[in-house]
Amino acid sequence: MEIGALLRNARNQAGMTQEQAAEALLVSRQTVSNWETGKSFPDIVSVIRMSELYDVSLDRLLKEESSVKQTYKQFLEESTNTVKSRRTQSVTTLVLVTLGVWALSVLAVGLVASGVDNTGYSVAVMWAVLPVTFFVVSFLIGRNRYFGRGMYISPLVFSLLYSLCGYATSIAADGQLTRTIRWPDFTKLPLGLLITAVGLGVGILTRVRQMKTEK
Repeated sequence: MEIGALLRNARNQAGMTQEQAAEALLVSRQTVSNWETGKSFPDIVSVIRMSELYDVSLDRLLKEESSVKQTYKQFLEESTNTVKSRRTQSVTTLVLVTLGVWALSVLAVGLVASGVDNTGYSVAVMWAVLPVTFFVVSFLIGRNRYFGRGMYISPLVFSLLYSLCGYATSIAADGQLTRTIRWPDFTKLPLGLLITAVGLGVGILTRVRQMKTEK
């Protein structure tokens, strides 16, 4: 018996349809069908979820001839390492870009030539550059489920960065970056929280909608 047949039998014994299994596994029905017909292999996370969903041990779920198990083991190792590597790279890039935009937004104020009015720049940063950046990054986090459940903390983190940027740019604009100690303007927290929470929510809804479309 092939792996696909084992997965199909386990699902049938659990009394679930492909649609029900797909919804619980956070994949499309077509994906479940491809697993069960042998067109593709499930990743390790999906295998663990199926084991719990079908109430079958991993050993029993994948118990088969050694050659089949070895083939699947190799597939899991290769695919898991590839997925982890790509996901890590994506998250790292996203974090670095976000922090880079934030840092450049602050530092650029201090680099503006003396005598030039920085008000327009500060407004552009606080009402255009950072809101758009944080919205897009939050959207990507929600869309790709970066950081797992930790993604729900991201709006708070971004709202803090938003408030601190307003504080830092204000000091830099006055040319007192190292001479004056001021408290951050935490009145901007609600706005930063709203922008990033909306971005995260739109990203999550987009992911859910796409999954339903694929079914």
